[in-house]
Amino acid sequence: MTTASPQELKELFARSLGLLSDGKIEEWVGLFADDGILEFPCPAPGFPSQMQGREALLAQMTMFGEQLKVEFSEPEFYTVTEDGLLVAAFTGECTLVATGGQYTQTYLSVVRFENGKITLFRDFWNPWLVMEAAGGEIAWKQALQALANG
Repeated sequence: MTTASPQELKELFARSLGLLSDGKIEEWVGLFADDGILEFPCPAPGFPSQMQGREALLAQMTMFGEQLKVEFSEPEFYTVTEDGLLVAAFTGECTLVATGGQYTQTYLSVVRFENGKITLFRDFWNPWLVMEAAGGEIAWKQALQALANG
């Protein structure tokens, strides 16, 4: 059971988007419980669909901050419950650092909080938009290979 009010949860969620926009990935990961989960039910090819624990989140999301610049809109909250469930939609104006490719992404997030910490952040988004901004699926896979090769 969460000890944060629905309004506090809205503020925490909005803060999380601000931290991502500002590239403050370590602070963003700090909003998660030690064993918190970040889940992408529709991941881009080459990306995991789930990460668990702060170390895994930091490893994956540091790359996000280095490779993508994004400005999020104010979230529209569909539900925020007393027991820590939050559902929100928002958009991101996104730019890929490597290519300069730009796109607008719509997100739907289902987030579970316990004791003021994120235990589950399930993020729905369209991976084809980021691949198109990278130059298409082939260019996307080449970019991932280049990142893997260091």
